[in-house]
Amino acid sequence: MPPLRDTLKALGWHHTATHLDDLIAQATKQRWSPIQLLEHLTATEQHERTRRSLERRLARARIGRFKPMTDFDWAWPTRIDRPAVEAALRLDFLAAGRNLVLVAAQGLGKTMIAQNIAHQAVLAGHRVVFLTAAQLLLDLGGQDSARSLGRRLQYYSQQGLLLIDEIGYLSYDARAADLLFQIVSRRYERRSLALTTNLSFSEWSSVFPNATTVTALIDRIVHHADIITIDGDSYRRREAKSDRKPPRDAPGR
Repeated sequence: MPPLRDTLKALGWHHTATHLDDLIAQATKQRWSPIQLLEHLTATEQHERTRRSLERRLARARIGRFKPMTDFDWAWPTRIDRPAVEAALRLDFLAAGRNLVLVAAQGLGKTMIAQNIAHQAVLAGHRVVFLTAAQLLLDLGGQDSARSLGRRLQYYSQQGLLLIDEIGYLSYDARAADLLFQIVSRRYERRSLALTTNLSFSEWSSVFPNATTVTALIDRIVHHADIITIDGDSYRRREAKSDRKPPRDAPGR
């Protein structure tokens, strides 16, 4: 007969195996009945499995550090559809199987919003991957065989929500455009895609200057999409100007 801890681990009851002595002491002290002990053990294991699952999904999502939406200054942009942003944060687009596009100049918080959406999707139990367009295309372009490329395309295609950040900051060749088109096509009308861009769709030809798939790529993105445009001056520029201002009581003023 193997030790009890080994048996518990083999059954997947890792938390119970790790804290067995403490649990036995607690049950003895509080005089739990067998039913009370089993209820406590199953509830604790379920809680721990949920916590570990969340940690794994957050790690796989690769969201990185981000500011919560409570820090977002809604009054700063000259144009922003707050109800639409809040609907996106509630994952309404995901429930409807739609895409989401955040269009804004640099420094207006579109990445922050996208990261918060990704976080909410993970909390809701979805498989999520968040990465920049450069990271995505570098990964796909770096595959050394058709088989490995196929596996990566399948990986990105099967995520519950794929968020592609920063389309428009760099230019790519025709092969990169074709790879992105494959991702979009595989997810088209199957799984939601979210992306951020600093360019209007009419300017995407500058991102993929030699690609013939740009029009088809855009068509598939916007066919079932919620498009949110944010206008205004950069938050970061405002903060930089604020940081440069000397305090009012500084000497010499």
